[in-house]
Amino acid sequence: MKFRFSGKPLLAVSMSAAVLAGCVSSAAIVPQPRAQQQPAAVRGPSGSVTVPIGQPVRSAMPRPAGPVDPGFRRAPAGLNDRIYELWRAFPGKTGIAVQRIDGEWSLSQRGGELFPQQSVSKLWVTLTVLDAVDQGRMTMDQRVRIGPEDLVVFHQPLAARVRAERSVTMSVRDLIETAITHSDNLANDSLLRTVGGPAAVRAFIAKKDLGSIRFGPGERLLQAGTAGLTWQQSYSVGRNFETARAALSAAARQAAMNNYLANPVDGASPAAIASALTRLARGTLLSPESTEYLQGVMSRTRSGPRRLKAGLPPGWQFMHKTGTGQNLGGMTAGYNDIGIATAPDGTRYAIVVMMGSTTSGIPARMALMQSVSSAVAEYHGR
Repeated sequence: MKFRFSGKPLLAVSMSAAVLAGCVSSAAIVPQPRAQQQPAAVRGPSGSVTVPIGQPVRSAMPRPAGPVDPGFRRAPAGLNDRIYELWRAFPGKTGIAVQRIDGEWSLSQRGGELFPQQSVSKLWVTLTVLDAVDQGRMTMDQRVRIGPEDLVVFHQPLAARVRAERSVTMSVRDLIETAITHSDNLANDSLLRTVGGPAAVRAFIAKKDLGSIRFGPGERLLQAGTAGLTWQQSYSVGRNFETARAALSAAARQAAMNNYLANPVDGASPAAIASALTRLARGTLLSPESTEYLQGVMSRTRSGPRRLKAGLPPGWQFMHKTGTGQNLGGMTAGYNDIGIATAPDGTRYAIVVMMGSTTSGIPARMALMQSVSSAVAEYHGR
């Protein structure tokens, strides 16, 4: 579903906004300045990494050889207003960030606030692994054994093989492909375990000064805590997790969900993610070989084909990572898509849309994402 605009911006799905906005008190929309300033760094709870976002890396930024493109230094006139109107019309807590990778500008709404990442955080695991490869501490051909004791929850297609064969051994390269393109939780947790656990990812985030990006405790503990459970490995079997979650009282589940949304242990700000994507694309996070490899993997992502990607016109390319959290009472704790869009002329944009909480249906969520990426394409070159 794609929405185009002419004249005054209008999100077609906003007709139900007045009804949906009253469904969740935390989804109330608070008016904000159109040019949002990034807040100072804050310290999160133990285990979080929250450091200043800083300015874009300019040393690696290609500069126009001839006359400077007006869009190099400032956002196209009208794009910020379009993004603001889309953001304002959508019910729920939503963050949007856009940054021109081959330029000097960025814009955002709620860009400095923390949103649940969910599977977006798989990107930081892969970056940490590739950095270890660049440093000679790991190899892409390194073999990793995965057994029943490693199984996790929710989306893990790889688990079927583990159960059938009792154990599976895969290369780091194949695990990255599976974790990113299929968003396989088991493949991702296997990479995480191999690279040194959450502490290693947090150390990478801090070393690279990636900004307001936290990394949680791993898939099992993250999902158990969000649901109000204490993890048991038996939850990885069949639908044991869902059964245990359903046995909790409504009050216990709501309290756990509210705590997660108020202070997500895997939270990240849209502006920080856009900055990190920009630095990845500019080649300042990894070696040239690892940079090219990861962007190739992200271009093969299969999840979320109707999110940001569907809003781009023919001729544009998109590489991305999605993230989707648990549902409770029609609300999803984290519905995200982040990626790098490349115009036919080679100009690149980092685009981030994160929904911390919303009761809007999935078609409406996808329509908002499509409208954001469509706006970037529409204003490109103006």
